Formats: sequence, structure tokens, C-alpha cells
Amino acid sequence: MDLKRTPLYDFHVANGARMVPFAGWDMPVQYSTGIKAEHLATRNGAGLFDVSHMAQIEISGTGANAFLERLTPTNLSAIFEGQVRYSFFLNDTVGVLDDLMIARLDGHLHLVVNAGRTSLDITHLRQNLDDNTHMNFNEDRALLALQGPNAAEVLNNLGLDLDGLQFMDFRRFDLAGTPLVVSRSGYTGEDGFEISIFNDNAQSFVNQVLKNENAILCGLGCRDSLRVEAGLSLYGNEINENITPIQAGLSWALDKNRLDDENLNGSNILSEQLMGTKGIVKIGITPVNKTMLRNNM
Repeated sequence: MDLKRTPLYDFHVANGARMVPFAGWDMPVQYSTGIKAEHLATRNGAGLFDVSHMAQIEISGTGANAFLERLTPTNLSAIFEGQVRYSFFLNDTVGVLDDLMIARLDGHLHLVVNAGRTSLDITHLRQNLDDNTHMNFNEDRALLALQGPNAAEVLNNLGLDLDGLQFMDFRRFDLAGTPLVVSRSGYTGEDGFEISIFNDNAQSFVNQVLKNENAILCGLGCRDSLRVEAGLSLYGNEINENITPIQAGLSWALDKNRLDDENLNGSNILSEQLMGTKGIVKIGITPVNKTMLRNNM
């Protein structure tokens, strides 16, 4: 099977990235600096990740809220203009079909879903669309993540006024004529930003970011080590179609008022699990030495 490539593929190769297959894409797992150096650079400065393999989907129309509330345990009316929330697509037994981000901008709902679940998610959405709801798959946009304690300073130095952009806010920006959509969110346990940008503008933006000595390119290798260290779940590992959000320790992302909503499949199961009948639970393990923890089951 031919692997898909992000708009920055040639840039990654030119910058010494080791490319690997991931969820149907040819992605950089690390650069010459190595995973450990990239991990520490993100914790102490700013790491720049190409996450354009993740799909960006726009939902619009008068039925958009009701449409997504049939598919997720989120109260869509509580996501106000310029906000983003973490959510899930659930199956009939409230296993996680995918975890995703939902934002509202210009009255429309903007979704970011996992690369390995994109085809399933789009099919799932299309099967549930009604005449009052429209879906657009934004294939003309790249997605970048700038993460770390110096991430805000790096973007400010480029000329972005981040004043008032709080955690889980979502806003349009203009950078010298280049339109950006920026959320203050991420997947590393650090302060950070996820930047949606037209494909043709992506490399120029990356070049500008990397002029800052605090920012370095990072691959999927340290993205995984960072999220494990921060205790964040990854689809296909801590969550899947047989694991519910509550079993995965993600009950904080559920809108508890939705558990009495007849439109939400499996709400009774979620209610039971919140009362303590979880069956399984996710726990964290801290190693006592440098030995790598492995699952031998």
C-alpha cells in the first residue's frame, strides 16, 4: 500500500528525519538529534511536530450540535465560540471508536481526529448526517504542534498576539498575510499550540519557527514518550473499541448531564461505571530504575 505524505515530507527528509510508516502515512519518527534530545528540548524549550496526518473536519448547519451529540458524550451547546474540547466517538457499548478534539469557530464545529481512524470516522459521520448538517474534510490544511514552556514566546516573537488565548481556546490569526487557526492545546503535558495552516504555507511557517534557538524539530518517537510521561492516552493502546472512557480514566471528559440523554447510546453503561462497576481500570506504573517496562501478556 502506498503511504500518504504530509506537505512537509520533502522538508523532513532534507532535514535528516528517519521516516517510518505510521497509520498509513510516511512520518518522521526522529531527527539526527535523537528521541531523548527531542523529548528534553520539548520539556525545556519548544518542540515542533508535524501532525498533518491527523484529519481536520468541519461540521456546519443548523443541525450540527444535535448531530454530534448523537455520536459523542459532549454537551455541544457548552462549547462556545473560540473554545475547543476533548471528546470521543462511542459505539453502542460505549467503547471508544476514536478520541478527538471539537472546537467552535465562526459558528461551525471543527474536529481533529486520529490518522488511523480517519476513514472509519468519516464513514461514521456520513452515515449519521441529516439534511440540516454538512461535513467538509479539509485536505488543504497542514497541522503543526509547537509544544513546551517556550512555545508562547516563540510564536510571540513571530508577531502573533497571544494575549487572552487561554488553555483550550481556539482563534484565527494573520501572520504577515498567512492565515492561521491556533488552539492552545497539545499532547505532551506542556503548554503548547496546535496550528492549522494551508499546505502551501506550512514550510515557510516552519522555517520561521526554527529560526528561534529555543525551537527544534521533533518526531513521533518523542511525541509518544512525552505523552506516556504525562499519562495521556493513545488510541489503540489505553483506549479502543472495547475500552470505555471511564475505564481509561477519562471520565473528566464526559458531560455528566448527558448521561440521562436518550439520544446518547449506552448512557446507562456510563452511569453504572461511574458508580463503580468499571470491570477494568487504567493505572500508571513508575519504574524504580532505568529498565524499560514491557507487557509480556
